[in-house]
Amino acid sequence: MTTENLVKEITSILDAKKAQDIIKINVTEKTSVADYFVIASGRTTNQVRALAEHVEEHIEKIFDLRVRRREGVTDGRWAVLDYGDVVVHIFNDEQRLFYHLERLWGEGERVGD
Repeated sequence: MTTENLVKEITSILDAKKAQDIIKINVTEKTSVADYFVIASGRTTNQVRALAEHVEEHIEKIFDLRVRRREGVTDGRWAVLDYGDVVVHIFNDEQRLFYHLERLWGEGERVGD
């Protein structure tokens, strides 16, 4: 499994579950934290939770890869799944506008447009 394969699978999972505004940003040259950020939105706190849990379950099943760290999933406003080279951020609309990670890290490549 390559980092690019992981990003592709994560974005595919999010797209299939109707996440909105899915963006992948290559941050390799900008930080040592990760190589990619995947950013997506859910319409409700329940959808944010469901998207995060779905990604986590499927990535473990497909790649036998467990999330290193997860934050905010139970709250459902901003869920973070850390897979080392790839960090997944799933926001509700209000939190996404507030943090606007695309502005901080670059516009990135839209997925599913």
